[in-house]
Parts: sequence; structure tokens; C-alpha cells
Amino acid sequence: MAEIGATLRAARMSARIDVSEIEAKTKIRAKYLRALENEEWDLLPGPTFVRSFLRTYAQALDLDAKALVEEYRLYFERPSEAALEPIVSTPQRARGSLGVAGRSPGRPSRGYMAIVGVVVLVIVLLIVGLLSQGGGSPKATKGTAANGHVKHSGASPGAAHARTHHSPAIEKSGLASLKLEPTGEVYVCLIGDKESKRIPGLILKPGARAPTYHASRFLITLGNDEVNLIVNGTPRTVPASSKAIGYSITRSGLKPLAQGKLPTCK
Repeated sequence: MAEIGATLRAARMSARIDVSEIEAKTKIRAKYLRALENEEWDLLPGPTFVRSFLRTYAQALDLDAKALVEEYRLYFERPSEAALEPIVSTPQRARGSLGVAGRSPGRPSRGYMAIVGVVVLVIVLLIVGLLSQGGGSPKATKGTAANGHVKHSGASPGAAHARTHHSPAIEKSGLASLKLEPTGEVYVCLIGDKESKRIPGLILKPGARAPTYHASRFLITLGNDEVNLIVNGTPRTVPASSKAIGYSITRSGLKPLAQGKLPTCK
């Protein structure tokens, strides 16, 4: 098994590139780059950031980013860390028939089943909360959701880059609309009107279906740039950043937030 850190260091030194040059190119702090080269995973913010930083670093050195990320997942990421990310995602391809040594693949442990039960409970509570927010609205017409925006069925989240059409009632009300399309794993805290937590600090995965939200004003914190935003029907890209990113979103558009003003869902 090739060591991840040794592979990164060897490629950088072979290209005669200093860590400071990689920092300027990737916007990843030098201490995190050195932690990747030394495989000091505990010095990094968490598994999601490790994978994101590793992918960006490998691409900057023209290495096989996908292979290095998969190697990290296989040999260094603890199963409990991946299982505790509470979001529904599309089925993933099996990583092989071999399970953990000494354990039958067909008989999951009690601890694993307990974690799955907690995740399912969180998802159910989240769905109930989302449904209750639209429970008091008038009866929706055919093809229209209860909160007043048109339902989209059959189209994948990553393909919807055309302008979204809103009902005249939504446009006249002055409400902003927001839809998220994850392109990778990304932490999201979304606050709506009256400080309601529309997405209460979850990690969204690529392919996850997200509704279109409406409010007079949103405050949002993103853990990285692995997401596209559809703001008032217009696609907006998120710039690359090694830090959390925040925006204030209204009907008039999108405004970046200073680091000290980012909303939290704690």
C-alpha cells in the first residue's frame, strides 16, 4: 500500500514546489498541507475536510485524486465517522466483498445497527419538521407544491441549471428562493425567517434531493465550495475556500458574510 503522505510529498518535491506555493494555489493553509503529507489526520477539521483538501492537493500536483481519496476512505476513515453524517443519499457502489476481519459481512454489529437507528430517527424528525412548515398553507393546485413553487420531478439535481420559473404569487410577495445542488460532501446550516433552521447543520452528499426554499431573507453557512446555489432562479457558483463560507440571500440577490457573522445551527 503506497502511503498517501509520502506520495504527496514525493510529487511536490519532484516538481520542486514549496508548500507556500501550493498554499497560494489551492487556498489551503500550509499547516493543513503539512498535516496531509505527514498523515496527521487528527490535526485536520474532520473527515469531510480531509477528503476535500486531499482531492484539491492531489489535483494541484496532477496526481490521481480519486485514488488517493479512496485510499484514505479505505485505510484511515473510521466507519463511525461516515455513518454519523445524517443525510439521505443515493446508493453507493459496494467497496468489495471483504468485510472487517473476524466479522461476517452479512451480520452487522449491534453498535452499527444502533447508529443506523439513530440516523433514521434524525431523518424522520427532519422530514416531519419540513412538512409541518408547509402544513398551514392553502390547498395547492395540481403540479404546484404547498409552499407555492412548482414541483420538479424526474430531473436530477445536478442537471437543473436552467432558470427556475416561479409562480406570480411568489414573485409579487418579494420572497427569495433558494435551492442547493451538492457536487460533493458539504456542510450546510440554513436559517430562514424568524430564525427557523431550514437545514439544521447537516452534511449534504452529491445527488441528495433538496427542495426549493422561500423566505424574505436567508442566512447560510457552507463548509466548502462543493455545492451550486440556485438563487431566485439563477445558478450561482461558490468560490473555492479553505474556510467556511457564508451568505445573506434576499430577493435582490446574494451578499457574502464576514467570518464573524456566519450563522450556526448549534
